[in-house]
Amino acid sequence: MSRRVTSTAAVLITGSVLFAGLGAPALASADPFSLPGISLPDFGSSDFGSAGPVVETPRLASVDNFRDVGGSGRGYATPRGGHVTRGLFYRSNALVPSDQDLAVLTGLGLTAVYDVRTVEEVAAKPDRLPAGPRYQGIPILSGDLGAAVAQLKSPADAVAFMQQMNRSFVDDAATRAGFAQLLTSLADTDGPQIFHCTAGKDRTGWASALLLSIAGVSQDTIFDDYLLTNEYTAASMKVTYDQIAASRGEAVAKIYQPLLGVDRSYLEAGLGRLAEQYGTVDRYLTDGLGLSSATVDRLRSKLLG
Repeated sequence: MSRRVTSTAAVLITGSVLFAGLGAPALASADPFSLPGISLPDFGSSDFGSAGPVVETPRLASVDNFRDVGGSGRGYATPRGGHVTRGLFYRSNALVPSDQDLAVLTGLGLTAVYDVRTVEEVAAKPDRLPAGPRYQGIPILSGDLGAAVAQLKSPADAVAFMQQMNRSFVDDAATRAGFAQLLTSLADTDGPQIFHCTAGKDRTGWASALLLSIAGVSQDTIFDDYLLTNEYTAASMKVTYDQIAASRGEAVAKIYQPLLGVDRSYLEAGLGRLAEQYGTVDRYLTDGLGLSSATVDRLRSKLLG
């Protein structure tokens, strides 16, 4: 495999795929808990059965995987008839908004932005933020993933690679420390907050799954939310795939295609390892991430309003 393709894939890290240097501006394609079949919900409605319309989180054309962790409408349903609070935690890919989308972000009244990308990722694509929110970098990365990507020989290899990356969210101590710092900051900071990686799908997807689990939403809903990346970023995934195919050929593009989006099996792999090592998400949070019960309770209180 050419050095050029290897270097572009070397920026693939837990939670994002950034293919740079393929002849066009770098494009990112969008970054747990039972295993029944998935049926994506209709997120086009503004009402989810509420008594009146609810203002939806805007879709940002220039930040295509930006969305509310709480879901749509009244928010994701929780046990006992509740809903996850919306307008509190947002998830995203890299924040490089157009002027119009920057104005939308400004209107959210953000207090903090957490960037879990590596120093190299940030340098390649710095955030463009509205005035006001505090910016905090929390790099989350495990191992020499570039070298591993260079060894991929088939789409099946790429799928296995993504599954193993999700297991690293459980296995790798430094990665766990990063997630612990992120969740603690979300718990301890008031007001609306955004967390993001480059593509908003793996690192960001794992953190979102943990938050939704803390809120007590159904396992199917957590998987549905995870898989929405493929809907939100379909256009950018196609552009990235076409760039790779044009630069290195269709065969190489097919090898890398599983890296561009998300698959149910990726999250399942991480959650399976979590169950093996800790038994429950709560034990992973306290024993694996080292969060105090008070921190988890603060997150739950925020998420449930």
